[in-house]
Amino acid sequence: MTLLSVNLNKVALMRNARAGTHPGPLARPRVERAAEAVLDAGASGLTLHPRPDRRHALPEDAYALARIAHARGVELNLEGNPFSAPGESYPGFESLLLDIGPDQATLVPDASDQRTSDHGWDLARDGDRLAPIVRRLKERGCRVSLFVDPVGDSIRRAADVGADRVELYTGPYAWAAASGDAREELDRHAAASETARGLGLGVNAGHDLDLTNVGMYVQSVPGVLEVSIGQALVSDALEMGWARAVSAYVDALTGASA
Repeated sequence: MTLLSVNLNKVALMRNARAGTHPGPLARPRVERAAEAVLDAGASGLTLHPRPDRRHALPEDAYALARIAHARGVELNLEGNPFSAPGESYPGFESLLLDIGPDQATLVPDASDQRTSDHGWDLARDGDRLAPIVRRLKERGCRVSLFVDPVGDSIRRAADVGADRVELYTGPYAWAAASGDAREELDRHAAASETARGLGLGVNAGHDLDLTNVGMYVQSVPGVLEVSIGQALVSDALEMGWARAVSAYVDALTGASA
């Protein structure tokens, strides 16, 4: 079955909207409480994507969730750009990963001022720079996933770089599904998954997945080990509550994987 990792960035964003980028212990909503709630409801893991400008998830949140994940026996996935430079109250993403040692490090090519992920790595350009970072993270005990477009050449280069997994960028699929014709995108992702698995890479997927499209995706793209969902699930939780929202996503994944 495809596992669900819940990205809690939007909970942190709501907190920071009132409390600022250096929130105190009384700031609400608390990311830790949301983490406990989604795990109680059946999520398999937790995801955060802290950025240098501290706009939402913070390094402090990553440490807090690492403690929760360890205590609960679930996986923590930290996402970010390993080339991001240290800044005010931000140690740099690679330094954060090496200090925390999350179960999974998902490396993404976001610019420091980018609103959200919208493309995979150009590994023809960045592969040589990534390779030693991937090696150091694996030596630390992290499983390393590279965020890529569903393109065979990118996936083959991810294997050359030493990644354990790829996370397929699903934004264009979600847009196609919303328009009513996702077959071409699903075929692209199915072929990408086949290529990755043939190279010994695990396959994750993420971006703009929601209750209307995640079941069809997992049913049509074989071998997806994990999806990371944040914006849509948090939005659904505002209407449904954490328990019902997480259960609905778990049910969608379970039904699609059957």
